[in-house]
Amino acid sequence: MEWHLSDAQSLAIIDHEIGTTTLVPAEYEIVRRVIYETADFEYLSLIRFAERALPAGAAALAARSTIVVDVPMVQVGIVPNLQKTFANPVYCSTETITRPQKEKTQAAWGMQTLARRYPEAIFVIGQSQTALTGLVELVEEENIKPALVVGTPAGFIGAEVAKERLRDSGVSYICAGGRKGSAVVAVAIINALVDLAWQAYGQNVNLAQD
Repeated sequence: MEWHLSDAQSLAIIDHEIGTTTLVPAEYEIVRRVIYETADFEYLSLIRFAERALPAGAAALAARSTIVVDVPMVQVGIVPNLQKTFANPVYCSTETITRPQKEKTQAAWGMQTLARRYPEAIFVIGQSQTALTGLVELVEEENIKPALVVGTPAGFIGAEVAKERLRDSGVSYICAGGRKGSAVVAVAIINALVDLAWQAYGQNVNLAQD
């Protein structure tokens, strides 16, 4: 991601207001990027990380694993950064052609369809609670084994329950606890993770391309 003076000044303000933190540097970088995009410091306590979620996610990005997202806003938000770095393929659940399904939303049915097709993908769900629930169902049934799940949909009932199920599922995850979240949060998390992974793996990827 290209940074300008105003971006650096904003990040400096965030660092000053947060002060000391118990987060490890990579986790802090992701949280501060979320705060930068939302101007909401509550995310400092809301963003949750599974153990070794960041190394697992970075390795999957470097391996050019498929990324499955729930809505076009997330896809549009992460593709430019990916095109400059790892060039992972990105598929969107709401744009996936599926058979008619009365019991599930288009996002949920599309997410499950793509998850069965790419069972070890990186999944990024920023808006649709039903897509996250559908994905977690497949994880609980041991039908898929995601490299990483980013779950940040907002909601008063279903979304919070879906996030709790995600945290209990045993997969690598980054999620927003409680009711808060949005596609903007998901995009900030993935773009920060891509930047961190590129710092770690970018030289090797460039050598492989040469």
